[in-house]
Amino acid sequence: QVQLVESGGGLVAPGGSLRLSCAASGHAGSRYMGWFRQAPGKDREFVSAIRWAGGHTYYSNSVKGRFTISRDNTKTTLYLEMNSLEPEDTAVYYCAAGLRTILSMASDPRGYDYWGQGTQVTVSS
Repeated sequence: QVQLVESGGGLVAPGGSLRLSCAASGHAGSRYMGWFRQAPGKDREFVSAIRWAGGHTYYSNSVKGRFTISRDNTKTTLYLEMNSLEPEDTAVYYCAAGLRTILSMASDPRGYDYWGQGTQVTVSS
């Protein structure tokens, strides 16, 4: 059973930084793990993904250069370092794990099998 638990969200001023964590258990067979976000009234949006075995990373154009996805050496925790935050980054951020995800689906929510409960990120002065 795969379990994903996000933490690290909160309220931050524009230009600030936050680090999200996703504690993962039971996901040893995951091919990709990713971060998505959903703002009120909008669809769930791809933020970033990492191929679990090789560590290749992928980013949406809206966060490239500002956000960094990583995992710890034990491969049990996924991180999202977010810098230069903008009000448009305000959303609930979700961690996801895909057991059979292929590269073409790594940025699509339908490519993932398991989801965390989400953590709220609010960027506001």
